[in-house]
Amino acid sequence: MLSFSQRMGLTPVRSEIQRESADDALRTDLWNVVYSKYINFFPSYAKASNSEHSGLIKSLWTQYFGNCLDDLPISDIITIGIKDRILGSYWYDIFDILEFIPNHFYLERSVKNQYNAEFICIVNAVLEKHLSAYRFVNNKIVEITSDAEITAIETAIESPDTQETVKIHLSRALELLSDRKNPDYRNSIKESISAIEAYAQIITNNPKATLGQALNILEKDHDLHEALKKSFASLYGYTSDASGIRHALLEVPSLKQEDALFMLVTCSAFINYLKAKIQQ
Repeated sequence: MLSFSQRMGLTPVRSEIQRESADDALRTDLWNVVYSKYINFFPSYAKASNSEHSGLIKSLWTQYFGNCLDDLPISDIITIGIKDRILGSYWYDIFDILEFIPNHFYLERSVKNQYNAEFICIVNAVLEKHLSAYRFVNNKIVEITSDAEITAIETAIESPDTQETVKIHLSRALELLSDRKNPDYRNSIKESISAIEAYAQIITNNPKATLGQALNILEKDHDLHEALKKSFASLYGYTSDASGIRHALLEVPSLKQEDALFMLVTCSAFINYLKAKIQQ
C-alpha cells in the first residue's frame, strides 16, 4: 500500500525488482519478522536447554555459524549474530538464514508446520512489498516473481494426491534450482522432465510408458482435446528427443536460471492439469 507522500509523488516508489540485492528497508522488515516470530522467544541458553527453541539455537550456533557446541554462549550473542547477518551481510546471506531457520525449528510436526507456514507467508509478503525477486516455495527460497508460478509448483509438490515419485523429482528440481551458491540448472531441468515421465508411468500403470502413451489414454478416456495433446507431445518431444533439452540443449554450458524455472513451472502445471483430467 502506498503512503500518502508516495501517492502525492513527494517520495519515490520502488519500481525495480531487487535481484541479487537487498536494500535497507527490505533487510529491516525481514529482521523484524525473524525477531518477532523466532528470536523474541529465545531465552538464554541456560534456560533454553529444555525449550522448544533449544534445538534451533544449537543448530544455528553449530551448523549455520559453524561454531563448537561447547562454546555456545549463555547470552544473546547468537541473536546479535543473526541480526548482523540480515542487516549488514551479503544479500544471499539473508536468504540463507531465512531458509535455515524454519527448516531447523524443532517442534511437534503439525505445530511446526503451522508456525513455519505463518512465518513463510509473512516473509513472502515482505518480499513482494519490496519488489524482491525471491520467494519461499516449498520451504526453499527461489528467484521467482509470479504468484501463479509459485502456486503451480507448490500444488504439484504438496498436493496429497501427488504420487511420491513425482514429488521427489519436482522437489529435487526445486532444490537444484534454488541453490544460490552452486545452482545446477542442467540437472534441475532433467528432474522436472523426469517428474512428467514418472507421472506418465503412473497414468498408464506401465513403468516403461512414455508420455505419448499416457496422452493417448487421456485422449481416449478423459476427453483430452487433440490440440492440447499435440501441444503437450511437442513440448515433451522438445525436452526429450535427440535435438531437445535432454541431449543437445543440456550440453550447452550457458543454461540459465530462467531456463530451469520455465521447465519446473511448466512441468508442474502440466502435471496439475493431467491430474485434474484424470479425476473428472
